[in-house]
This record gives sequence, C-alpha cells and structure tokens, in this order.
Amino acid sequence: MVSKTKIETKIIEVAAGLIFRDGQLLITQRHASAHLGGLWEFPGGKREPVETFEQCLVRELREELGVEARVGRLFESVTHAYPEKTVYLKFFLCDLAGGEPRPLGCAALRWIRKSELPDYEFPAADAKLVESLRNLDWP
Repeated sequence: MVSKTKIETKIIEVAAGLIFRDGQLLITQRHASAHLGGLWEFPGGKREPVETFEQCLVRELREELGVEARVGRLFESVTHAYPEKTVYLKFFLCDLAGGEPRPLGCAALRWIRKSELPDYEFPAADAKLVESLRNLDWP
C-alpha cells in the first residue's frame, strides 16, 4: 500500500485597493527581489491575524504609499494557488483621504488609463480582476 502525504499550503490573506482618480487607476510595481518581482499589482498587502481586511488595507496604504485612505465596498475576492503558496485576495474600492502616493514600499507607482492595462504585467492571481477592470466604466 502506498501512503499519500498531504502537503498543506499556507493561505496568505491579502487586502488590495483600487484607487481611481480622474479616470486613472493607481498600480504599483513589486521590488525586483520580491516574490513575483517586477510585476505590477494593486497596492495593499498581507493581513495580520488581529486585523480586518479593511484595517489591513488602511495600514498597508499608509506604509507602502504614505497616504491615508477610506476603504469602500468590496469589489472582488480571488483565491489563487501558486506552486509555493495560495493567496486569498480581497480587492476594495478606496478613496484617498490624505497625502499624495509615493513609492515607499514598492519599486514604482503609476496612474494608468483603462487602455493602458495591457501594457503592464500583473501576477496570475490578479488576472480575473484585470479582466473585470477591462469591462468596467472607470470613474
């Protein structure tokens, strides 16, 4: 009889923000040395056990971009399995409440128009969201 070993993959919970301004969406670039380095993503980060997803996003936007944000409604949730880990992402609509975004915890940031989405490479976990954004009328 062959025994099967169950390999458990850790699930990482992530909150990310969709921040629109003047018909443009804010995206950030991962540091080259990070997992999926160099790819573009939506600002946010890993949720700590004591935080709600909304609290996590407020903290991450402050740390990563130096801004204060108001977290709005949940836009989309995605679970994606990479070979080394599984991520559970919650994407929220956000408004800037203070400060101008700066790349404090990311390699770069850009304000892009919907027509520019195909010009940027995003992680596989963001594919469903990117497709949803392509079909959305941007504020």
